[in-house]
Amino acid sequence: MMSFATMADIATMILCAAVMVQSVRMMRALHRVRGDAVAEVVKALDQSTGHARAVLAELKTVLVDCASHGQVLTQARAMADELTVMIGIADASADRMTEAANAARNQPAAGESAAVRDEVRAAPRVEEKLWA
Repeated sequence: MMSFATMADIATMILCAAVMVQSVRMMRALHRVRGDAVAEVVKALDQSTGHARAVLAELKTVLVDCASHGQVLTQARAMADELTVMIGIADASADRMTEAANAARNQPAAGESAAVRDEVRAAPRVEEKLWA
């Protein structure tokens, strides 16, 4: 019967032979790849890198354009808010002027005859003229 050390040596020799066979197979595969495939892979990677750089440059340009458009939109919103306030003020002023004109029309002036007063009251009102 063999000793344990002898059996371990035989198992180690078998494993070493298997590693050598695999090494020979891998060297053959690397020689096949090394010739044409590596050059093609490097060329493809170089082209991909060039395309990626071009796309990144375009994206940078687009981002700069978007940022400037964003600033214009912000300014336009601020201007729209200001215009809304101005329109509100103008509407309020127009309403006050209309009320003042109507109140003045309804009050008799000193020395005004009844015929003139009736003629003024019969005239179209300011808002009727505006919306006609």
